[in-house]
Amino acid sequence: MTKNRTPSYTVPGVGVEQAGDIIGHLQTRLHALNDLHLTLKHIHWNVVGPHFIAVHEMLDPQVDRVRDMADDVAERIAALGGVAQGTPGTLVAERTWEDYSVGRADAIAHLGALDLVYTGIVEDLRKAIDHIGPLDTATEDLLIGQLRDLEQFQWFVRAHLETAGGDLRTAGAHTENDAARQAG
Repeated sequence: MTKNRTPSYTVPGVGVEQAGDIIGHLQTRLHALNDLHLTLKHIHWNVVGPHFIAVHEMLDPQVDRVRDMADDVAERIAALGGVAQGTPGTLVAERTWEDYSVGRADAIAHLGALDLVYTGIVEDLRKAIDHIGPLDTATEDLLIGQLRDLEQFQWFVRAHLETAGGDLRTAGAHTENDAARQAG
């Protein structure tokens, strides 16, 4: 989690210490969503191969929804009395993950790497929901809605990676580059 962000005021029914804790978790979510938005556009711009148009067009609605999610998280931070830190420098300084590592590549290779990105985001979001749920049901509800959308996006990605037998071609991959190689 990021540094202490305890506000001087917050929404009724949530203490300022609780709000500071929630804001810290939301700030991490905001960074993840802003990073995901940029990663999706990077893939959109750098995807090639026979599945180009399908993947290229599949990603734009995801980009739009992820940007909306980031806006909702930033506005919740503000409603709780915090300051949403949305600058690139703050994102890079505070994130706990490495930058997306695949450049120009085949569509299926990018989807293999993107599957791992979504796995990390979904796992971290579930942890945030577990932590925030007992503190603030309104924020929990916001995050649960986002979780449903992100899991659906991952399902769309995985549909391209699944074998006829129901296995993922990227099973066991631990890095984006490994997943890209296995998928392609």
